[in-house]
Amino acid sequence: MGGGYKIRDQFKPHHLTLTLVDWVDLFTHKRYLDIIISSLKYCQDHKGLLIYAFVIMPTHLHLMVSSKSGQLSATIRDMKRHTSKTLVEMVKTEPASRREWILEHFSRAAAQHKRNNKYQVWMHHNHPIELFSNKFIWQRLNYIHNNPVKKGLVEYPEDYLYSSARNYADKEGILDVILVVREMKTVRNKTLWS
Repeated sequence: MGGGYKIRDQFKPHHLTLTLVDWVDLFTHKRYLDIIISSLKYCQDHKGLLIYAFVIMPTHLHLMVSSKSGQLSATIRDMKRHTSKTLVEMVKTEPASRREWILEHFSRAAAQHKRNNKYQVWMHHNHPIELFSNKFIWQRLNYIHNNPVKKGLVEYPEDYLYSSARNYADKEGILDVILVVREMKTVRNKTLWS
């Protein structure tokens, strides 16, 4: 993880942004989106990943996550490694022009780093931001859920299938998440929501 951002406490919740190299718009087809959802479910079931919010955009995904096992960095690293291999194999079945264009981007990115093999799918950094306060958590949650609206993909956040906004709107979500609830405070006999 470059750029000075680092997960210091592996148990604390973080906002992560996982971005495809060169901002390749791979997540425009259901089959690629389903690979990410399947991998996230696996990490929930087998690696202790706790997901509070997510959105999968055409070129990147945002996650609000923590780890029961205290292995957040390792879990995300393993997820990126697994999805990289699976996505490349699926890209190889794309029609020729799209396949060549995508693989060229992945190949060119791999050539720039010693630690890659033939293809690099994800940028190396995850831009982790520790979620340190209730107010900041809600700011990040709204940012994540409004991403598809700002990009003009849907009118309302809960209309976007590949987002936890559906869970928060009491609709069936594509992935189970742990709902964040606003913290209640009592100040001078008044109950306030922060």
